[in-house]
Amino acid sequence: MESRITGLEIRLSHQEAALDELTRANHQQQQVINNVLAELQQIRIMLQQLSPGISGANGDEPPPPHY
Repeated sequence: MESRITGLEIRLSHQEAALDELTRANHQQQQVINNVLAELQQIRIMLQQLSPGISGANGDEPPPPHY
């Protein structure tokens, strides 16, 4: 009976360690995702500032000569 309890305690400690490792990895991945999303937002803002006509609203431009 004692060996079964010891075995269960060992398994529990391994599972707790694995859970801690997965939690840390999940946290790190979430930080990376948040950083990528922030950078993407900055790129979108920069693109809008550099060329506002890219969105397809080029009503001021005449059509190209081949039309």
